[in-house]
Amino acid sequence: MSDLFDDPDTGQNAPEFSVSEISGVVKRMIEGEFSHVRIRGEVGRVSCPRSGHMYLDLKDDRAVLASVIWKGVVNRLRTRPEEGMEVVATGRLTTFPGQSRYQMVIEDIAPAGVGALMVMLEERRKKLGAEGLFDTDRKRPLPYLPEVIGVVTSPSGAVIRDILHRLRDRFPRKVLIWPVAVQGQKSASEITAAIEGFNKMTPGGAMPRPDLIIVARGGGSIEDLWSFNEESVVRAAAASDIPLISAVGHETDTTLIDHASDVRAPTPTAAAELAVPVRGELLGWLASMEERRIRALGTAILQRRQRLRDLSRALPNPAELVATQVQRLDILGARLPRALQMVTQKRRAQLVEKTAGLRPQLLVQGIENRQDRLARVANGFGIAAKTQVARARVKLDGLERLRQTLGYKETLRRGYAVVRDETGAVVSEIATAKAADGLNIEFADGRLDVASGTGKPKSVKKRPPPASGEQGSLF
Repeated sequence: MSDLFDDPDTGQNAPEFSVSEISGVVKRMIEGEFSHVRIRGEVGRVSCPRSGHMYLDLKDDRAVLASVIWKGVVNRLRTRPEEGMEVVATGRLTTFPGQSRYQMVIEDIAPAGVGALMVMLEERRKKLGAEGLFDTDRKRPLPYLPEVIGVVTSPSGAVIRDILHRLRDRFPRKVLIWPVAVQGQKSASEITAAIEGFNKMTPGGAMPRPDLIIVARGGGSIEDLWSFNEESVVRAAAASDIPLISAVGHETDTTLIDHASDVRAPTPTAAAELAVPVRGELLGWLASMEERRIRALGTAILQRRQRLRDLSRALPNPAELVATQVQRLDILGARLPRALQMVTQKRRAQLVEKTAGLRPQLLVQGIENRQDRLARVANGFGIAAKTQVARARVKLDGLERLRQTLGYKETLRRGYAVVRDETGAVVSEIATAKAADGLNIEFADGRLDVASGTGKPKSVKKRPPPASGEQGSLF
């Protein structure tokens, strides 16, 4: 053996490889031996260049494995790896001849377990909480009775049916449904787009802007609900100008969107109950308020009526208030005639006293002037009275002529007659004429008595015309 190694020509028949050839052999050997592997480890450095690929390290306490995730796989990942996360990566081993190293091409990557997911969830919660996205002072109150409610959920699940059924039972409202995937690779982006889309709607536009948003999903595992823990979804919920209710999972399930929303509902059905009041309860409340109003008005009226009675008892009797004045009026009324007589006598005495010094001739002349003036006034009154009487007589004559024209006598002169029975009642029907014992027929120049049914005259007797001013009847 020592001789063989000492001989410089020994082993010269071993094949020679180029660097590329030996790299290719190594590549084929590694890829053939490790074409499908699952590796558990902690994510180290993560790099996302502009090409869209993702480069990261998988490591444990003794080794580091370089890994790459191609762009097409990155877009399909349900959970994006972050530094410090413990994951299970599935893929194949290969080599990179340019740097003489081997690496893993990852085709799928997922957290190593619930514990790892919870650690990542807690870290994300602390990060977003530190930014103030979960502060209570940012939360808005829900509208009491929204006109339009936007629902972000799957259109084919039982969740939307439960929400619509509950809204219909409590208080029917307009509902806009934005269909999204509630789990899977595209779920987070679709939920984010739905929340932002509702907020971008124009109030009063062709498609009404919701007054309230409900983000809902049924129960599931933490992996199924992970889309609602994604940072983009949480930020969209926190930035929503429209009040938002999160109803993700069952009552015990908690996601990060629950902290960012304005109100968390334990179930989708509970979200519908939070969104609108019960119409029947409102009607009952209004009816009770109306009853209270009527009772309050009745009570107020009764109290004021009693108060009025109390005040009226304290007031004096109106008759007593005016009794003194009535008595005084009676006394003054009794004294008035005597006072008038005394005043008249006093004025007469003053007149006599003042006229005593006048000359008799001037007094007689003044009296004559007054008599002449009185005569002229009386003459004028007489003339006016005669004129007025003449006008009244002319008017009366016209009325008399009109009376005669419209009276039944003129009708008789035109050939008509008035038939009366023996009692003097006017007969206007032939049956009455036949039943009468006798008939009296009045013509223009007199009256004629005939026997009933015979048509023979009994006697001719003129009756005096009606008294002046009295108009006869045509019947």
